[in-house]
Amino acid sequence: MTAITTRQQLKDYCLRRLGYPVIEINVDDDQIEDRIQDAIDFFHEYHFDGVERVYFTPKITLSELFLSGILGENFEIGETVEGATSEAIGVVVRKSPGILVIKGDDPLRPFVASEVITGSNSGFSTTLRNTNPYFAGTFAKKYFDVADPVTGVIRVFPLGSAGSSSAGTTNIFNVVYQFRLNDMYNLLSSDVTYYNQVKMHLQLLDDMFAGNRTIRFNRKMNRLYIDVNWEETFSEGDYVAVEAFVMVEPETFTEVYNDMFLKRYATALIKRQWGTNLKKFQGMQLPGGVQMDGQRMFEESMEEIRQIEIEMQSRYELPVDFMVG
Repeated sequence: MTAITTRQQLKDYCLRRLGYPVIEINVDDDQIEDRIQDAIDFFHEYHFDGVERVYFTPKITLSELFLSGILGENFEIGETVEGATSEAIGVVVRKSPGILVIKGDDPLRPFVASEVITGSNSGFSTTLRNTNPYFAGTFAKKYFDVADPVTGVIRVFPLGSAGSSSAGTTNIFNVVYQFRLNDMYNLLSSDVTYYNQVKMHLQLLDDMFAGNRTIRFNRKMNRLYIDVNWEETFSEGDYVAVEAFVMVEPETFTEVYNDMFLKRYATALIKRQWGTNLKKFQGMQLPGGVQMDGQRMFEESMEEIRQIEIEMQSRYELPVDFMVG
């Protein structure tokens, strides 16, 4: 048999394992699709081959106002613009004929379509366009939108500061820079044990007094929050380096459909669905004296599912990262 590379082939394989076409499988096609999706979701959640470690770099952007006309040049850089209807405000950073780039705005009180905005210094007024007049940048939202396939964010790489020992090591006021400068002789005349011990001590001090930036991520919100003072830490155009796990999409990487665990688990879920359907007719006698026993099939499938999940957790799940120190 050739390798399974499509969802339909996986479905056909599971049905054949259950006895089709020799035996009629009393499960609706939509129910089969649901159980296969359940198996794929479980695969993504727990199997080490279901996710991939990736790095992405979201960009710091300012907000934009889109004007109905091309009169944006009449506003002044640095002045505040206010919406007549929404009462939203923002400070003009850049301007072009049809767009104003602003900061200091609040996405919770956004500018609205077709409203009149007025500059505080120039006194000039114009109207925003009637569709999508306002784009909230990451600088205003204070979070990054994360793609839905991302299952978890591991860390944001150190942003650094003047006193940090973990970043900015080219800064002459940095602790690591001064350590290397003053102890260069020791580093060249002996092994690296001394250097390694001091680095570990500096890292400990950095963790105690400076620490890493706190991040918050929720898969259901698809938002990555970085708890910093954005005004002091970021500027427009900066990038943030993020390490994360993303789901391996079977439609793109079709070898997922041929995974041994996925095939067994999907088959067991469909069997449980079959048993659930037949339980409604428990004890019904068919021609020839045969009685339907959906309860037994259901119990068998539940045991199979339990065994597969235990095996998955012991053999396929990624180990837990423990905090040491």
